[in-house]
Amino acid sequence: MTILLAGCGDLGTEAGLRFAAAGHRVVGWRRSPEKLPAAIEGAAADLSTAELPPVPADTTAVVVAVAADSPAEAAYRAAYVDGLSHVLDALARDGVTPRRILFVSSTAVYGDAGGGWVDEGTTPAPGGFSGRILREAEELLTKRLRGTGTAPVVLRLGGIYGPGRTRLIDQVRGGAAVVPDDPRYTNRIHRDDAARAIVHLCTMAEEPAPVYVGVDDDPAELGDVLRFLASELGMDVPPSGSAGESRGGNKRCSNALLRGTGYSFAYPTFREGYRDILAGVGVRHP
Repeated sequence: MTILLAGCGDLGTEAGLRFAAAGHRVVGWRRSPEKLPAAIEGAAADLSTAELPPVPADTTAVVVAVAADSPAEAAYRAAYVDGLSHVLDALARDGVTPRRILFVSSTAVYGDAGGGWVDEGTTPAPGGFSGRILREAEELLTKRLRGTGTAPVVLRLGGIYGPGRTRLIDQVRGGAAVVPDDPRYTNRIHRDDAARAIVHLCTMAEEPAPVYVGVDDDPAELGDVLRFLASELGMDVPPSGSAGESRGGNKRCSNALLRGTGYSFAYPTFREGYRDILAGVGVRHP
């Protein structure tokens, strides 16, 4: 297979290395392709513009894994809606029809569920502009691919943690962590499991569903995560208090559909994942 990675940062690079290790040709588009490892054929591309490189004629699957330059609404729109649109335009320009296009989205499209469960059948109700823009991009993918023979696949990832993604560890170490007074569920996935899920959904023989939720097995309460990290670091439990607004909304995301495809997690809960991070396992890709 030939895989095109449109957006090749930390997550895209990890996925690319895993595609390459499985014997596939991998082409990575990013602004600084010289930073990519040798296993990925880099091409200079700015997805916020329409001037994109030629698409390999034998492209089997496209992975759109972009990140906004800043937490501003205009930056989100440029990355997710405009970026996806430009990738789809490039495919049409070059007459390339891949089997699948996987768009990396976020569980932010669900907004807040008051601690309740959500899954692929839950109607998205984004609370902020990030979720609204991601939902707009999801709908754009479905609309543009209708009747083309290319299957759209949306992977809604929870909060990604992993090598170099140590926000909660840093908060506990720095004394800034606060255990919320009220239960607040969080949903996360280790970077390596997110990359493995991308590879799995792009290469599995069965036709994928149009949407998957990518989270681990444990939508843990934030307080449990902070207490665990404090214990692993040999520090006192962080104080309790009001922790302000939840970054992702208070909800519990189910991964049952993804697991039902035969996918299994290397890090089924935050405990295994954070232990490896604290042990220095893995690197964040530049």
